[in-house]
Amino acid sequence: MMKENCEKLNNQAIALAQEGAYDEAIACFMRAITMENQNYLLWFNLGVTYRDAGDLKNALSAMEHAYYINPDDEEVVETLAVLLYSMNNPHEAMQYCFLGLNLNDKNAHLWNTLGVIFFNMEEYQDASEAFEMALTNSPYYYDALFNLRDTYEELGNKAGREECERRLKELDNK
Repeated sequence: MMKENCEKLNNQAIALAQEGAYDEAIACFMRAITMENQNYLLWFNLGVTYRDAGDLKNALSAMEHAYYINPDDEEVVETLAVLLYSMNNPHEAMQYCFLGLNLNDKNAHLWNTLGVIFFNMEEYQDASEAFEMALTNSPYYYDALFNLRDTYEELGNKAGREECERRLKELDNK
């Protein structure tokens, strides 16, 4: 009989989740976590699987556990921010964006997420600055460019909006 190990269980769980077999995937992650409780990647993957299965409460719990074990992983912080935002908790989501940007102020995804939060709070000037930072760090980041265009529209910045429009068309033709 082959001995179970965490890496195999993790890989098996990821494959199951990709097939939409979330309950089986979650069971695999739980089994792996009983073997390696302090492996933050197992908790992270469990959180992503819960999220994909539509169970945001357990997703948040698992993701917070991953963050507790490893607060320096930008992907964990970013996933927490997006998760909290999708659960209508923009202020806590924003806190995670700032924590993540303290780890790496060049993380375009965190800048974009922060911009989306500001935009939806109708804080358009802050939103535009966040989207501009995302694009400074990743000039071809389509989502940030798209979001900045809409923000410039709200701010009445016609020239900025037209420049975004031109760059979006350029990216569409690549």
